[in-house]
Amino acid sequence: MGFRLSKIITKTGDQGQTRLGDGSRVSKGAPRIMAIGGIDELNTSIGLLRAHIQDRYVIDNLVIIQHQLLIAGSQLANSNKSALQARHVDFLENWASELISQLAPVQDFVLPGGSPAAAYCHNARVTCRRTERYLIAANLTDEYITIIMQYLNRLSDVLFVLARVLNKQQGVAEIVLNRQI
Repeated sequence: MGFRLSKIITKTGDQGQTRLGDGSRVSKGAPRIMAIGGIDELNTSIGLLRAHIQDRYVIDNLVIIQHQLLIAGSQLANSNKSALQARHVDFLENWASELISQLAPVQDFVLPGGSPAAAYCHNARVTCRRTERYLIAANLTDEYITIIMQYLNRLSDVLFVLARVLNKQQGVAEIVLNRQI
């Protein structure tokens, strides 16, 4: 049988500590925990985005990403039960290429927003970027950190392009930076 949460309320975190997968206890304010929390926030943002999308293909890909984010979070928590791999980064690169093929080249910065789905997508994108910053600030030396960094970097690109595609699908014109304002 796989992983099972048998007890949710443990009261072991009441003093500001949490347990990693290897059994060690660390402060909930530790940089590693901030990075894990960032991944959790990102996963939640993508779940919210999913609730605003009708396209089954996009929803399915976002669910795959959510699973992959849980894998990344578990790696950071030292559970070592599964690991992000280059194929996960390839998945994002391939989807980004597919999405980009649906769009005209962007001429300047695009203002976040548009349709509700695109706005939620932009929110997930900035949450992804913040998670990258948390991971960098944690200054972790585990060998798998590089692949998580690559994954987050590609994911923020996917979310940017997906937001543009969602606006296009909804017939919402992009607002490009007006440098004359």
